[in-house]
Amino acid sequence: MKWRQLAAALTLAACTAVASAQDPVVYHIDDTAQQGIKGLRNIRNHLDTDPTARITVVTHALGVDFLMEGAKDANGSPYAGPVAALVARGVRFEVCEITLRNRGLKKEQFLQEAEFTPSGVVRLAKLQKQGFAYIKP
Repeated sequence: MKWRQLAAALTLAACTAVASAQDPVVYHIDDTAQQGIKGLRNIRNHLDTDPTARITVVTHALGVDFLMEGAKDANGSPYAGPVAALVARGVRFEVCEITLRNRGLKKEQFLQEAEFTPSGVVRLAKLQKQGFAYIKP
């Protein structure tokens, strides 16, 4: 009987470790000027502290701008490098297609690392419902 209890306890501990090993987090960016650099820095620091975190960045409105080809921050540094580095660490960057239509933008104008979602706001709601922690830098 003790072996069964021990086996059950070890199984439970392993499942708990796996479940907590990849904390799902969604970062919400809707204004590149206010959140672009800060958001990328927060995400890098997040992964430095918790490398197993599963991070998705959802962008809409003016928040999509840092994911556009050739986009630079206020200091003239390109966003492409930090975005590519975070994608290499498993971060997903999603762009709202409603924003594209409303602003007359095309998918081809975005970094190759960018993914697209029909609605940024709907995507945020669905991710939160799936248990993603919500962060707005």
